[in-house]
Amino acid sequence: MIMALIMAGSWLSEFFAAFAEKFAERFSSNKDIGAEISEAIMQVQMYFNVGDYKLLITDAIIVTWVAVIAILIVVGILAGKPRKDLKLTKGQALLVSLTELVITTAMSFGMNRKQAEEVTPMIMTFGLVITACNSISYLHLPPPAKNIAFAIGCALAAIIYVIVMTFKFVGAKGFWITLTTPIPIMIPFKLLDYVVKPLSLSLRLFGNVFAAFIFMEFLSISVPLILPGVAGLWFDIIDGIIQAVVFSYLTMSYIGENVETVNEYNEHPEEHEKKKKTKKSKAVAA
Repeated sequence: MIMALIMAGSWLSEFFAAFAEKFAERFSSNKDIGAEISEAIMQVQMYFNVGDYKLLITDAIIVTWVAVIAILIVVGILAGKPRKDLKLTKGQALLVSLTELVITTAMSFGMNRKQAEEVTPMIMTFGLVITACNSISYLHLPPPAKNIAFAIGCALAAIIYVIVMTFKFVGAKGFWITLTTPIPIMIPFKLLDYVVKPLSLSLRLFGNVFAAFIFMEFLSISVPLILPGVAGLWFDIIDGIIQAVVFSYLTMSYIGENVETVNEYNEHPEEHEKKKKTKKSKAVAA
């Protein structure tokens, strides 16, 4: 018993000595802030041999899966089990309200109720996953979006989804109408738009998250107590949610823009033909 107490006392003394040393390092004036931030920015890379191939795993991949699993657990807890009395729990009511908000927003972009309900699951997936990936930095895990590959991957997935849903809602002819409205000469610019849109989505997501990450790293190094936790509520959580909402909102707007263009053309085809003839005649006269 006495020996156990002595060993425990020795372990505690070593622990507090190490803790005091680390605590003093956090407030040391000799810290190289630039070097520490540079180290935080660097991607952690690991290679796994799969037969004759090397599989690259980065911290962005690992943290993304951690965030996805976390958001699945949270949604599962909120959804819960259906009740026999058909009354919604607070969590279920929250999910229903969020779903209805997305549907209403999609309809405001020109989609009908059926189309809005069809895009809602994917739009909410974008929003929830990006929210989880951005907000996880509050737990001092590197946000995946500080890796430009994550942002580009999300943007490419979004623009491919926009094209697929446009074809599904309006068909090949409708997609051609979106490219040739208001005049066929706009086709190169409309095609270029499908390059600019994902570029804009990815740079916006990457730039905001990367800047917030750098700022929070600076605060954590220079002022390690209290302030980083308070500032993190905005830069890690609120700003992370805002970026997810903007990403999802713009993805919806791109689909709605195409659908609305085709709907307007189908309702008043004569007006579009008249505009085309007028602009063509002006171009010939010039």
